[in-house]
Amino acid sequence: MCEHHGEPTDIQPEAEPPGRSSSGRRLSRRGLLAGAGAGLGLALVGAPRLAQAASTLSMNGAWCDPARGSFPNGGHFGAPRGNAKHAGQDISNPVGTALYAAAAGTVIRRGVGVLPGRTGNGIVIDHGGGTYTYYGHLNSFSVSQGAKVVAGRPIGTMGATGNVTGPHLHFETHTGGLGAVVDPVPFMSARGVDLRGGWCRLNPGASGQRVRAVQSLMNQRGAGLVVDGAYGKVSSDAVKAFQKSKGLVADGQVGPLTWPVLVYTLRQGAKGDHVKGLQAVLNKRGAGLVVDGEFGGVSTTAVRTFQGANRLVVDGEAGPLTWQALVA
Repeated sequence: MCEHHGEPTDIQPEAEPPGRSSSGRRLSRRGLLAGAGAGLGLALVGAPRLAQAASTLSMNGAWCDPARGSFPNGGHFGAPRGNAKHAGQDISNPVGTALYAAAAGTVIRRGVGVLPGRTGNGIVIDHGGGTYTYYGHLNSFSVSQGAKVVAGRPIGTMGATGNVTGPHLHFETHTGGLGAVVDPVPFMSARGVDLRGGWCRLNPGASGQRVRAVQSLMNQRGAGLVVDGAYGKVSSDAVKAFQKSKGLVADGQVGPLTWPVLVYTLRQGAKGDHVKGLQAVLNKRGAGLVVDGEFGGVSTTAVRTFQGANRLVVDGEAGPLTWQALVA
């Protein structure tokens, strides 16, 4: 799916100058490929950092899936591109498919060819601590340069801008500095995100709107939890009891085995805590709903809008596939 490329250069992560924030870091020509191909040719550096980081990471809800779609043949990290290697993971879907910030941060680059060696419309988000994500070949933008974003906020739409053979998102993860690319698939998996679009994983200690959804779904079953978005001991104990009742491993991790039996299929007219859970994860994707537990016309429109933007069946019903995409 990605375009042809230029010759790779000797790549080193750019060092942080004393007193300069990561968002103010300039791009080094030695830190990024000076070639013609978007997202291609970066040296495969940073893998040791990834392994070290993954060993200490919890799946804490801070990261989410940037796009729905499939993995095209040859679009994986490290795929050969002549004398260069593919620096990200391609995710294919039609032009206009929604794209989301993979984690909270600041948009430090937005425009055409925002990194050396990349063509077409792109965005770079600085997540702090030397971690960055790059989103390439966008059709449109919905954030401005300098914008502060939260995980799951819409940032644009998938496109085919630049030198490409078809519409897709070219997604990169950089850790240890801008230019220190690592394979996005294990990077995101270590953070509870399946880039193929599967159910996310949340460990005890997680926080955010997805935890609010878990708490609300548990309350629909009579758990009586405080819906505060903090996955502490009381909430995890309730989930463990639920898992045990369903014959699952009672480890407190809300993942691919627990989500399908935890969610409800909901449609317009439904009322209750489970609807509050649905509204919480719709808000994570930018819906801006009042969390009142009533699945009325406004919530139905929000569901239909999300389904259309993510190439799901647009029926306004929150079934397992819609839930899976919402919490990814």
